[in-house]
Amino acid sequence: MIDSTVALFASIFVVSSLCQWLAWRVKLPAIIFLLLAGLLAGPTFKIFDPDQFLGDLLFPIVSLSVAVILFEGSLTLKFREIKGMHLVVRNMCSFGMLITWVITTVATRLATGISWELCFLFGAISVVTGPTVIAPMLRTVRPTSAVSSILRWEGIVIDPIGASLAVLVYEFIISGGGQDALGHTLMSFGNIVLVGFAIGAAGGYGFGMLIRNHWLPEFLHNVSALALVFGTFALSNLLQPESGLVTVTVLGMWLANMPDVDMEEILDFKESLSILLISLLFIILAARLDFNSFKQLGWSAVYIFLAIQFLARPLNIMFSSLGSTLRWPERHLLAWIAPRGIVAAAVSALFALQLEQAGFKDAALLVPLTFLVIIGTVLLQSATARPIALWLGVAEPEPRGFLMIGANPVARAIGKALVENGFRVRLTDSSWEKISKARMDGLPTYFGNPISEHADRHLDMVGLGRLLALSSRESLNVNAAMHYRIDLGQENIYSLQTRADSEKSEKMQVTARHRGQRLFGRDVTYHRLREMLEQGGEVHTTKLSEAFTFKQFLDQQFEGTIPLFAIDRKDNIRIFTTDAALNPLPGWKIISMMPPEFCLTSGPINAEGLTATEPV
Repeated sequence: MIDSTVALFASIFVVSSLCQWLAWRVKLPAIIFLLLAGLLAGPTFKIFDPDQFLGDLLFPIVSLSVAVILFEGSLTLKFREIKGMHLVVRNMCSFGMLITWVITTVATRLATGISWELCFLFGAISVVTGPTVIAPMLRTVRPTSAVSSILRWEGIVIDPIGASLAVLVYEFIISGGGQDALGHTLMSFGNIVLVGFAIGAAGGYGFGMLIRNHWLPEFLHNVSALALVFGTFALSNLLQPESGLVTVTVLGMWLANMPDVDMEEILDFKESLSILLISLLFIILAARLDFNSFKQLGWSAVYIFLAIQFLARPLNIMFSSLGSTLRWPERHLLAWIAPRGIVAAAVSALFALQLEQAGFKDAALLVPLTFLVIIGTVLLQSATARPIALWLGVAEPEPRGFLMIGANPVARAIGKALVENGFRVRLTDSSWEKISKARMDGLPTYFGNPISEHADRHLDMVGLGRLLALSSRESLNVNAAMHYRIDLGQENIYSLQTRADSEKSEKMQVTARHRGQRLFGRDVTYHRLREMLEQGGEVHTTKLSEAFTFKQFLDQQFEGTIPLFAIDRKDNIRIFTTDAALNPLPGWKIISMMPPEFCLTSGPINAEGLTATEPV
C-alpha cells in the first residue's frame, strides 16, 4: 500500500515536469497539458482520485499553494514599472471588475437558469485573470511594455480581490440573504481588507528589516520567506476567515518595493516552487472533475464563454482605459487577453464543496463551468494572441539582437558588423568617452552601469535576446552574466576572456555557470582582439559558396583569422564558442576578425577547433 502511494505521488511529479517541458517546447501555456493530464488520470482512466488520496488535507494543501503562488507573483510588482498606467490597473480591478462580474452573472443566469445566488458567485469567481497563465502567455506574445505591465499587474492584484469578492457572495448566500445578510457581508469585507493589509504590511516590513540589516543569514532567506508566507496566511485566516490571500499579496508587494532589500534570490526560489505547485494543483483539481457535469452544462457553457470573451472583457477595457495614454491597438489587445487560472479553479472547487454540503444542488456545476471557461480562454487566447499582437503592431520584435557589455574598440567593431548584417545591438558602458565614440559610429547605446537599478528601469531591451560580455574588465563581464542570466536564459549568455586559461591558475578561473559560454575560442581574448585592431585588423563579412567553402576560407585567409559569427541562409546567427561543433555550409556568411598581412599570431585556427551556438 505504501509503495503504491509513493509510486502515485512520484508519478504526479514526473508527469507535471513533463507537461511543463512539453509546454516549453511548443511555446504554449503549461495549463493546457496539465489539465489534459489531470483529466486523463482522473475521470478518464480512474487512476487518480485526489479526494481519496489526500483526504482532509486536499483543500489545506490547495489553499497554502495558492498563497505561495500569489506571494511569488506579487514579488514582481514594482510600482516604478506601472508608472503612468496605474490608473488603468486601478480601474480594471475596481469598476472594470464589477462590469465583468455583472455581465458574467446575467449571462450565466440566462444560459443555465440556476439560482441568482450561484450566478453571482460564479461571476465573482470568474473575474480573476490569473498570473499563472498570464506570465507564459506574455513570454510568447511579447506585447509592448505598457500592455505587458498592465496584464501582469492585473493578474496579481485581481486574484485576492476576486477571491475576496467570491467570499463575500458566499457569506451572503450562507447567511440566507436579506438586510441582515447584507450587513454581515459588508462587515466581513471591511475585516478582510483591514486584517489582510495590517498583517501583510507588518510582516513585509519586519522581514525586510531582517534582510536589510543582515540579521538573517543568507542560507535562511528562502526557508524563512516560505515560513513567513505560511504563518501570515494562517494567522490572517484565523483572525478573519478568507483574508489570507490579501495578506500574502500585500506582503509580496511590500517587500518588492521596500528600498535596499534584495529579494532576487528569494524570488528565484519562489518562482521554481510556484511552477511545481501550479503543476500539481492543476493536475489534482482537473482529476476531480466529472464528465457528466460537462454533459449537463451542454451549450450553455459556450454561451457564457462567448459573453465573457466578447462582451465583458471589451467593455471592461473600454471604460477602464478612458483618459489613458494607451493607443487603440494596445487597448484592443488588452480586450482580447484575459485567461483564467489556478485561483479561479481552486476557489470554485472550495465553495462548490461547501455549498453542496449546505444543500445547494446546482453548486456542483460551478467547478465544470469554471474549468470550461479556463480551458476556453487559455486555448483561444494562446493560439491567437501573438498573431493579433503582430497584426495590431503592438508586439515586440523577435529577440534576435545583442546586449553588449562594453563600448570599447572591440565591442564597437563587432557591433558595427552585426548592425550591417541586420541585427539589433545596444552597447553599454560607464565611460562617456567610449559611449560618445559608439554613438558617432551610429550604434545604439546605454550610458551607465548595465547592472545598476537605473539600468533595470531604463535600459531598452526590446529585441535583445543575447548578451555579449566584451568588457576589458573580467569582473564586469561576470557580474553582467550573472545579472542577466535570469532574464535572457543561461544559454544566451556569452563572455569574452580577458586572459587565456593558460595564463591563469585554476584558483583564478571563473566557472562556466557564472561567465556563460566562452566566446570565439579558447585562446581568443579581449586583449588579442584589441591588439589586432590596433595593428590594422578589421571585422569583415564573407559569403561562402560551393566553390568557396568554410575550410577553404580558413586555409586561404591570413594566419590568425578569427571567425566570430556565422549567419545561415535564413538569417539565423550562430556564435563561435568552445561548446558545440559547427560546420558552416555554402550560402552562409562568416563574420570574422581579419588581421593585416604582417600581423604575427600564435598560429592559425583550425576548422576542427571552431564551435558555435544554436541559431537565434
